[in-house]
Amino acid sequence: MNIDYNVGDLIYDADIYDGMNTQTDDLQFYKQWLPRNKDARILELCCGTGRLTIPIAEEGYNISGVDYTPSMLERAKAKAQEAALEIEFTEADIRNMNLQKKYDLVFIPFNSIHHLYQNEDLFKTFSVVKNHLKTGGLFLLDCFNPNIRYIVDHEKKQTEIARYTTQNGRKIQIKQKMRYERKTQINRIEWHYYINGEFDSVQNLDMRLFFPQELNSYLEWNGFKIIHKFGSFKGDLFYDNSEKQIFVCQHVTKK
Repeated sequence: MNIDYNVGDLIYDADIYDGMNTQTDDLQFYKQWLPRNKDARILELCCGTGRLTIPIAEEGYNISGVDYTPSMLERAKAKAQEAALEIEFTEADIRNMNLQKKYDLVFIPFNSIHHLYQNEDLFKTFSVVKNHLKTGGLFLLDCFNPNIRYIVDHEKKQTEIARYTTQNGRKIQIKQKMRYERKTQINRIEWHYYINGEFDSVQNLDMRLFFPQELNSYLEWNGFKIIHKFGSFKGDLFYDNSEKQIFVCQHVTKK
């Protein structure tokens, strides 16, 4: 969202995005934390093409989705229509939106907070979450646990990270290279796209890294009580070698 950092347009191509992102382990995790009352309001921020939104709505939950990218929302709306679901999808910047509603559960899945490049961006988003959560409501999010060794290895060489065929028949190959900026904590990732066997373009996927104690403190400073911190979607407790940081937080009112 900062003009110095970005995510390439091709990464937000709905067919390419959906073809690559077919995993469901995070879906099963988030479903465990949904309110028992299906009339409860649920809000997904950075919902993308509805990969999580749609199956949660199919189970009868009152869920709404917000995303910044029109092409992703267009695909999400088409999926909802195809499934005969009425889901409110909103195009908005999660740093300053106001839906004028309160929700029982808000979640930011799929490493999306890595695209909040400055602390100011993150804190504004946390404020938005608080403004949309009922007191005692749950806030869930997931992101990577920074792995410096992994980054160093991928600075040295280009590595294939994906090969698949999209729904509209394009054969996609993605090779990755990265460079870490220590001053800003930004991992400057390049995805080199090959489509139907020919090189297409280099797309940036810049990601701000959040270190474990840092992110714990940021959440607590912004009025969230960390109830659980997991290291995987299987529910393993967070430890040194965990790939993920997965938070279950509660909105608490300061006395």
